[in-house]
Amino acid sequence: MALDFVQELTASMGATDLDRSIGWYEKILGCTLMYRVDEIGWCEMQTHMDGVRIGLSQNQSVVQGGGATNVWSVANIEAAKAHLDAHDVRQDGDIQHIPGLVKLLTFFDPDGNAMMFAESQQS
Repeated sequence: MALDFVQELTASMGATDLDRSIGWYEKILGCTLMYRVDEIGWCEMQTHMDGVRIGLSQNQSVVQGGGATNVWSVANIEAAKAHLDAHDVRQDGDIQHIPGLVKLLTFFDPDGNAMMFAESQQS
């Protein structure tokens, strides 16, 4: 029997301060708050892609260096980098270019969760 997937994906990440993280995801990635349940320390943010959400879970600390890295496809990685720079978003070096394939840029949310922007170079 094959799995019957629904066209939704929620990327769950830890956050030490929900207010700060909600504001960051709104300002930096253009997400909108769908709902927040303070009693369980959880909220979900709608991304710019239908069916793709970010779930933020309130934690006392966020473990660094593990878990999945969300990769956001962008049309212009230089413009995306300029946006991050304008908001003082911490980045892991400069744009990496793999000729004929992709350009990549790693950056971090306020709790150190790693993400990447990717611009496809394939035609």
